[in-house]
Amino acid sequence: MINVMLADDHVLIREGIKQLLEFDGSMKVIAEASDGIECLEKLKNVKPDILLLDINMPNMNGIDVLKELKEKNDPLKVLILTVHSEVEYLVKAVDIGANGYILKDSGSAELKQAINAVIDEGSYIQPNLIPALNSRLINRDMDREKLASLTKREVEILTQVACGMFNKEIAVNLNISERTVKNHISNIFKKIDASDRTQAAVFAIRNNIVNLYEN
Repeated sequence: MINVMLADDHVLIREGIKQLLEFDGSMKVIAEASDGIECLEKLKNVKPDILLLDINMPNMNGIDVLKELKEKNDPLKVLILTVHSEVEYLVKAVDIGANGYILKDSGSAELKQAINAVIDEGSYIQPNLIPALNSRLINRDMDREKLASLTKREVEILTQVACGMFNKEIAVNLNISERTVKNHISNIFKKIDASDRTQAAVFAIRNNIVNLYEN
């Protein structure tokens, strides 16, 4: 059972998401908040596995909530659930430390997939947002020393991480064990100074390791 907290200022949206998530019994919404301040207050007393966080909220927006959680080194996994498809919001959320980013017009199956991906793999970015992220980051300075430190196998694995593949899928694709994939990913994180799969994917995109327009 995955325990979820919802932070969104629209009651109908919270009710709809709650029904969708709890339909098959695999997830349970244990807390709700209508603004950022209420969200942080409730998090003092509840311990969800994941927070679904809207950006536009009164009193304190989702970006500021995310900043405060990360400044406190709170290990809570945060999935941004928003109407904002603009890459500026996505880049900002990822830079601060969001574990995932998905739009409100997504289907219930994709939302559940995103939640499971964040819980199991540590990150999720809605696939159709990746090309815009790629376009935004591609012109940044390349991290040449970090790139040079990666082995051919690590580049292969990083490429597949950036394409949103899970460890099990990568293991099958490369005909290696899932444990070996995990070890490689751990080494990759150290070499490129990434703390999670989202940051690793951004590094890959920024340095043009993979052309995600074609995936």
